Amino acid sequence: MNTEILGVLAMYGILVLLAIPIGRYIGKVYAGERTWPDPVLGPLDHVFFRLSGIKADRDMNWKQHLVALLTINLVWFLFSMLMLMNMSWLPFNPDGNPSMSADLAFNTTVSFVSNTNLQHYSGESGVSYLGQLVLMLFQFVSAGTGMAACAVVFNAMKERTTEKLGNFYNYFIKSCTRILLPLAIVVAIILVFNGTPMTFQGKDSYISMQGDTVQVSRGPAAAMIAIKQLGTNGGGFFGANSAVPFENPNYFTNMVEDISIVLIPMAMVFALGYILKRRRLAWVIFGVMTIGFLCFLIPSLFYEMKGNPSIGHLGISQSLGSMEGKEVRFGSAASAFWGITTTVTSNGSVNAMHDSFTPLTGMFTMLGMMVNSFYGGVGVGFLNFYVYMIIAVFISGLMVGRTPEFLGKKIEAKEMKIATMVALLHTFLILSFTALSSHLFAAHPQEYAGWLNNPGNHGFSEMLYEYTSSSANNGSGFEGLGDGVPFWNITCGIVMLLSRFIPIVGPVAIAGILAKKKYIPESAGTLKTDTTTFGIMVFAVIAIVVALSFFPALSLGPLAEFFGVK
Repeated sequence: MNTEILGVLAMYGILVLLAIPIGRYIGKVYAGERTWPDPVLGPLDHVFFRLSGIKADRDMNWKQHLVALLTINLVWFLFSMLMLMNMSWLPFNPDGNPSMSADLAFNTTVSFVSNTNLQHYSGESGVSYLGQLVLMLFQFVSAGTGMAACAVVFNAMKERTTEKLGNFYNYFIKSCTRILLPLAIVVAIILVFNGTPMTFQGKDSYISMQGDTVQVSRGPAAAMIAIKQLGTNGGGFFGANSAVPFENPNYFTNMVEDISIVLIPMAMVFALGYILKRRRLAWVIFGVMTIGFLCFLIPSLFYEMKGNPSIGHLGISQSLGSMEGKEVRFGSAASAFWGITTTVTSNGSVNAMHDSFTPLTGMFTMLGMMVNSFYGGVGVGFLNFYVYMIIAVFISGLMVGRTPEFLGKKIEAKEMKIATMVALLHTFLILSFTALSSHLFAAHPQEYAGWLNNPGNHGFSEMLYEYTSSSANNGSGFEGLGDGVPFWNITCGIVMLLSRFIPIVGPVAIAGILAKKKYIPESAGTLKTDTTTFGIMVFAVIAIVVALSFFPALSLGPLAEFFGVK
């Protein structure tokens, strides 16, 4: 078997083997059970609770959870704007990087608070070390926020009839201290020992093989890279992200970082099974997600390892696969694997340039973000999948002539309206803003000529990808797009803001409403949700919604480019 394929199989195998026990551990944390790090991390939790005045044992209803979530994110937003617009004169800026303009600071702040990490700047030259540390804090905060919201939904699904769904701040703090922090320390140590810099000194000089003196950026990179992967944040310390040797020195670190991307999203599924005591349901959800993931991965591996036919027609050997925009350290297979893992989750980090992927691989990366629930982001990936489950239950109930029920609760008009709004919001934001940018570029080609380095089908794909990435809170991009201008900063910021918090508010509201309803014991006529049949139904709902929503746009972009290749 090809050694590159063996590397991909090894990464996925290790990922599943780690996700199962970590999922059990996460389940224990959210269930309030004793775990082995309690003697060390318990006092750290109490410090945060005491300093902030949080009463971790005070239960909240679903509305109070959402008020807490939105309030702390507003505080972080204001703090970030203040920091990023004043970096130039604040400490920890040895390279003298400038402050951000208001529109860029808005985009960056929304990006990191929303767990998107879309970067319209180059990390090593656009942000001071203090700015990087502030953004690294938000990588914990945004990931912890999504995980806490997911824990609320888990709790609501577990209870028979209740309004009390735990304490948001308790879930939030423990997500950061008990789950993200220990894993980030382990990954950061691995990176440091493999050559990733972790220093507060400024640029260093070295003499190149040509005899030139070159200034090389460095900084406290290892810590940020660890949490960017584990929290499905994705924002790189350096401009080229994990394609830079300082961020990703070798194939071993590539494996560690790639596994980290999907580890917690996958583990959250097994945490659900532990909390609900419904392991079969967890495996059904895992199966649907994995089948969807493989539908994107397998053809991507094929096309990237096959090579680019346009380059092959020039007489250039494609024995290594399509290597444009890729690192020889990783090869075409590991680059394709990373490209799919980073887009089926809301991570968005890259070890190769997605703009250089072959057309269909580029399409599959977009489809991963359009679905946004095959593993998905930490916490929010399951919330998106939960919406599809509600829709599938409702449709299944109508098909057999029964009142739709999910885990003993009736699905009625209110829940369906919320679920439908959340599902369609993603489509609306992507397609409407892509249409707006396409119209502006077509109507005023000279005024907006700097937007696209590749007009035509690929240029349309670049704009479609940017808004898809923003709406999926992913953050990767087709970097042929000139996005560092006010139009893209502001419009992408609006998309990121709406697509982050409404899809959190919706599922939490649905779960809270269902939790208050009377529990109906399962009977012979109850639709069972832990069966293969229901898994197929959920997969069909996802496929139909995505296909009907996005196929016309994909036809104008990557599909047209693919069929236009000679």
